[in-house]
Amino acid sequence: MTKNYLFKLENTIQNYAWGSKTALQSLFGIENAEQQPQAEIWMGAHPNGCSKVQCADGVHLLSELIERNKPDILSPRTAEQFGELPYLFKVLAAGNALSIQVHPSKAEAELGFAKEEAQGIERAHPQRNYRDANHKPELVYALTPYQAMNGFRRFAEIIAFFEQLVAKLHIPEVASLLAQFRADQTSSGLEAFFVGILSLEGEEKQQALDALLTYAHQQVLNQDSRVEFALILELAQTYPGDIGLFAPLMLNVLTLQPGEAMYLDARTPHAYLKGAGLEVMANSDNVLRAGLTAKHIDVAELARCTLFAEKPKETLLLQPVVDGNKQSYLVPVPDFAFNCFVKAEAERIYVESAEIVFAIDADTTVSHPSGESLLLKKGESAFIPAFAQEYTITSTGRVARVFN
Repeated sequence: MTKNYLFKLENTIQNYAWGSKTALQSLFGIENAEQQPQAEIWMGAHPNGCSKVQCADGVHLLSELIERNKPDILSPRTAEQFGELPYLFKVLAAGNALSIQVHPSKAEAELGFAKEEAQGIERAHPQRNYRDANHKPELVYALTPYQAMNGFRRFAEIIAFFEQLVAKLHIPEVASLLAQFRADQTSSGLEAFFVGILSLEGEEKQQALDALLTYAHQQVLNQDSRVEFALILELAQTYPGDIGLFAPLMLNVLTLQPGEAMYLDARTPHAYLKGAGLEVMANSDNVLRAGLTAKHIDVAELARCTLFAEKPKETLLLQPVVDGNKQSYLVPVPDFAFNCFVKAEAERIYVESAEIVFAIDADTTVSHPSGESLLLKKGESAFIPAFAQEYTITSTGRVARVFN
């Protein structure tokens, strides 16, 4: 199996309900005859959607190829440090909003996973918080306009939004929480406010949501130019009665333009709302949800794993380090790294770990000094093991490269 140096990938498409029915076809010509929601293309060795590789002796799971000789395929350093391909590379196409969520830190994931294992909770149980013992930092690179929420607004912004809301409408529970936050504009004050909003139940919750939607309608009718109020009304169509509808007033709302990227660190609340992009993450499935979902929400565990700190909007975008045609987006974790070539003019790449390359918008030729080569059409990808040592890519369009 390991006589090849380059392996074309056959990737799983995940048909989650929030997925777009048209984006993958529009971007990459991927057929969708049954008009299923095509949410994600997975490129990697995750057991819930492992890629397959074309080898001289047939088709195999990428995980099987890696297991044959981890040090050669992943690199000795990666095999020792991670014991697996440490990242999952995706195309994400959101037709509707994903849940507001937080990913635990590495230490929190290890502790939470061990605790739930000891309790004997099945890993697939809907009320389980930790599916594995890993963290899940993420990078997203926009292919279309890509709307998202990421991190808490400045405290003053949050307070200003809610002051306007409670001044117009009678919401005693929210007014009480706001008064406490105004008096304690610290991390603990934000935590109490955020947890308090998420914990509203019954009539108090419904009264607060009714008031929020009434106020959002008023602002839209008054042609308020801020995107938050139209977004709240849009989200209410998909998630009626969901406490997460308050999130746009607490979290930064932004739209990445094609070619822009941002990093989502552990312990940071975020949500992808609509658009298509490339996403790279540590190889984990740990998600603690905060709203816009019918799934399990554990408010106490969510709060324990959340960093309650301001994240100014102007700090969210990653600025690439440019070297010729290569744009490198630096992230503060060892699990993955991400480059994008705006075009590839016989770019020689030296390999130190297992890599995946993805043709974004044009045919791409991947070549090895042995004479082996692959032609990737847009939307197709290849796996390059560490033992390949080097390869060359040529394309008139953009090519994404993921490694560690």
